[in-house]
Amino acid sequence: MTTTLDKPPAPTPGPGPTTTVVPRPEPLTEPEEHRRLGGARRDDLLALGGAATTGLTLAWLLFGQLAPLSGVLGFTIVAYLIFLVVYAVLVWMDASAAGASAAPAVRDRLLTVVLGSAAALLFAGLALVIGFTMARGWHALPHASFYTQDMQAAGPLDPVTVGGVKHAVVGTLVQIAIALTVTIPLGITCAVYLGQVPGRFSRFVRTIVEAMTALPSVVAGLFVYASWILMLGFEKSGLAAGLALSVMMLPIVIRASDVVLRLVPGTLTEAAEALGAPRWRTVWHVVLPSARSGLATAVILGTARGIGETSPVLLTAGATAALNADPTHGPMMSLPLAVFTFVRSPQPAMITRAFGTALVLLALVLLLFSLARVVGGRGPGQLSPRQTRRAARRSRYDLDRFEAATRAVDGPTAPLAPNPAPTEVD
Repeated sequence: MTTTLDKPPAPTPGPGPTTTVVPRPEPLTEPEEHRRLGGARRDDLLALGGAATTGLTLAWLLFGQLAPLSGVLGFTIVAYLIFLVVYAVLVWMDASAAGASAAPAVRDRLLTVVLGSAAALLFAGLALVIGFTMARGWHALPHASFYTQDMQAAGPLDPVTVGGVKHAVVGTLVQIAIALTVTIPLGITCAVYLGQVPGRFSRFVRTIVEAMTALPSVVAGLFVYASWILMLGFEKSGLAAGLALSVMMLPIVIRASDVVLRLVPGTLTEAAEALGAPRWRTVWHVVLPSARSGLATAVILGTARGIGETSPVLLTAGATAALNADPTHGPMMSLPLAVFTFVRSPQPAMITRAFGTALVLLALVLLLFSLARVVGGRGPGQLSPRQTRRAARRSRYDLDRFEAATRAVDGPTAPLAPNPAPTEVD
C-alpha cells in the first residue's frame, strides 16, 4: 500500500496498487494553554485564608463559649483540625465546579498543607531555640575577654567581663580535629567497601553499622574509658575524647557515604572498567569525585553528631578551667561541657556565660559547615584554580614528552608533523 501526502491519486487504466490520501493536519489557530505546576493561585490563597479564619473562630467558640475546654495546646490542635476539614471542603467545591476529579485534588492540597505546616513548625522551633539562646547570652558576646581568657582566674561571683571560653574553643577544635582524622578515612573506606565489594561479610558490616547508629553517647564514652584509660593505662586527655567522638561519628559517616556512593551511575564505572582501568583507579578517579558533594554532606552530618556531645568528653577528658592545648596530657575542656558546667551554677553571670558559650558553639558549627561545603561542594568535573593549574602543567609535560619521543624516532633535526587541516565531510 502506497501513502502520499496532499496529492490525489492518479487514475490508472487497470487494476493496480491501492493509493491512500492522508490529509495534513491543520495548524492550531490558538496557542496551547499549559498547566501551571507551581505557584499559588488567587483561589488557593482565598481558600487558605478562609479555612484558617474558620478554624480559629470555631475553636474560639468551642473553648470560650460552647464547651468547658481550655489550654493553648488543645486550642491549637482543634483549630488546625477544623482548618484542614474546611480547606478540604473548599478544595472539593472548587474542583467540582471546574469539572475535574475532586478526590485527587483534595489529597494533593491536603498533603501540601500538612507538609508545609510541618516545615513551618520545625523552622519555628529552630528560630525559638536560637532566639532564646541569643536573648539570654547576648550580654557576654561584646566583651573581648570572653574569647581571649579562660576560667582559671574567674569565680562564680565575678561579672561576665572576667573569664571566657578560650580553653573550651581550643579543646573543641582539637577534639573534633582528632575525631575527623580518624573518622573520614575509615568511614569513606568502609562505605566504598560496602558498595564495591558485595558479599556476605559486607552485609554483616552494614548490619553492624546500622546498629551502631543508635548507640548512646555515654556507651561510647564508657567504651573508650574502659579500653583506653583503664586497660591500656593512658590518662584522661583530649586524644581519648577525640577517639570517643569518632566512635559516635563513624556510623553516621559510613551510612551517609554508603547512600551517596550508591547513587553514582553504574554506567560511569562500567565505562572506566571497559577502558581497562582497575577497580581501585575507577573508585579513586570516577566514583569518589562524582560523589564529592555528597561525601562532604556525610562529613557534615558526622561532625554535627560529634561536636555537641558532652558525656563522652566528660568521661574521657574530664573538665578543667585552664587552657590545655596538648591532646595527650591532662584534662581538656570543650564547648558543650563548658555549657553544662556553667548552667549548673545558680549565679546569673554563669548562666549568661552558658548561653554565650552556646552561641559560640553555634557560630563555630556554622563556620565548620561552611568550610566543608566550600571544600566539597564542587560537582564532578569542576576543578579548583589550583587543580586547573596542575592539570595545565601536566598537559604541557605530556606534550613535551611526546615531542621528545617523536624527535628520538625521526631524528634530532626532524620537524614535527603539523596538525592535519580539518576536511569537509559530505
